[in-house]
Amino acid sequence: MSLPTSHETSAAAPPATLFLGGPIRTVDAEDSVAEAMLVIGSRIAAVGTPEECRTAARELSTSVPEVVDLQGRTLVPGFVDPHAHPLMYGQLLSWVDCGPVAAPDIPTMLERLARAAAENPGDGPIRGYGYEHRNLAEQRHPSRQELDTVSTTREVYVMNASGHGGVVNSFVLDKSGIDSATPNPPGGTFFRDSEGNLTGELSDAACDILTGEDGVKLGHHGPNFHLADSKEQHRGQLLHAQREFLSHGVTMIGDAQVTKREFAAYLDLVERGELVTRINAYFLSSLLDEVLQLGLVDRFGDSRLSFAGIKLYADGTLGGWTAYFPEGYRDDPCRTGSLYHEPAEYRSLVVRAHSAGLQTATHAQSPTAIQLVIDAVKEATAAAPRTDHRHRIEHCGLPTPEQITEMARLGILPVNQPQHYFNWGPGVLDAIGSPGERFNPLGEFVAAALPVTMSSDAPVADPRPLEAIQTAVTRKTRSGVQLGSDGLKIDAAAALRAHTINGARAMGREKDLGSLEPQKLADFVILAEDPLAAPADRISSIDVVETWVDGTRVYKR
Repeated sequence: MSLPTSHETSAAAPPATLFLGGPIRTVDAEDSVAEAMLVIGSRIAAVGTPEECRTAARELSTSVPEVVDLQGRTLVPGFVDPHAHPLMYGQLLSWVDCGPVAAPDIPTMLERLARAAAENPGDGPIRGYGYEHRNLAEQRHPSRQELDTVSTTREVYVMNASGHGGVVNSFVLDKSGIDSATPNPPGGTFFRDSEGNLTGELSDAACDILTGEDGVKLGHHGPNFHLADSKEQHRGQLLHAQREFLSHGVTMIGDAQVTKREFAAYLDLVERGELVTRINAYFLSSLLDEVLQLGLVDRFGDSRLSFAGIKLYADGTLGGWTAYFPEGYRDDPCRTGSLYHEPAEYRSLVVRAHSAGLQTATHAQSPTAIQLVIDAVKEATAAAPRTDHRHRIEHCGLPTPEQITEMARLGILPVNQPQHYFNWGPGVLDAIGSPGERFNPLGEFVAAALPVTMSSDAPVADPRPLEAIQTAVTRKTRSGVQLGSDGLKIDAAAALRAHTINGARAMGREKDLGSLEPQKLADFVILAEDPLAAPADRISSIDVVETWVDGTRVYKR
């Protein structure tokens, strides 16, 4: 396979590079394995045998190509992460790690936060991240009184691993004028104990109190983790996150909740020439009016930064017990989670976006929330038929078999995160009992001919595609326990497609990216081993040796 022949010559001809000496997994329609690949400039020129690629080089290039010997290593397409939050991920990397390894119990968490406060004197906030209450020895959330032991004169906030809430100290509540009589905001909760006293736990829209007077306010359109820092801090955070994504082979990202904060940070990197990963921006549903008023109904941007569609929320998260289960959670029947919008309001948002030609991506975990999305897409496509709409359900944690069939019929794409059950699978069982064993039923999607797409949801999980691929193949959690039956597993080839070409298709970018084929952009990864030949339980340990974007090496281990 090669590009059309061109006899044009130029003194400034783009460089040519020939890769050979190891398997090249193209992830094309036939899942071909090639022996060589020729890159000219930013695009793939030929894929096939070394002889075919050398012939193409003579026809298409004026210079002898540089040869890169893979030395038995494997070349695959750049990994695609269609649902992540890069700026928030970079921001959390500067916070205190309160995850299960660093802080297995509340006293250790408090000790780490207090140490950070001592090392950073003044009145700036002390923020931690990564705890999930079922992973703590106490099996509960910390309280505001416990965070008060860290400081009573500055903000202390520990974000739940889900990103949908956390716990604050009394200082934050007092400063914001929140007391036991304060009503819950639409789409959020200030949690109270059995006597009606504030515990310090808050979720989703209630987190608006953390953003400051000039911060981004989301109302009930999504979880508010858009905490403000300076422009230069955001630049540093985004660059840090970008390095992490590239080091794990991720070359294209769908930012699944873009507000003015994220968009400004990306534009700053573009202006400085520092944006390397490709970003597809999903603007939050609270910005739908502005998007429509500006006429952004067609794609804008370029191959590096572009607008993808609208992000919505149907319900919350299983990790934070805010996903909507009207029958209640197993150990707390009074806690049901919530829907972000009234069904009629949500359907109206989807219909308006669809009618304008926009793609929607809706967070939905519970069967009730997933049905809300299905019904809205059904209504929207009936009013304005469009066969290739590619509306997405993000996470799509617990769809019923009937809903999976309906999603396949309607062309709705699930975007899943196997690392969620790798890290917190037992927590799903604790939350809702044995139905949680079906969490992320990828094998059922394959059986229904529904394309499987995988992402990290960073910072909820680190952007490690090989870890996601291993988990999809084994269904094993971090503790080594298999979650659910073998029928929920997928094979390694399907998992690789899920993190490459299917991710590109979920963002409408499959014509340029996601597989190694002539004329596509030259984004690829060199791995130390072949993930399709390695033992399933070793896939996540395979090293990412190099990452290339636009035919240029941007990361080397």
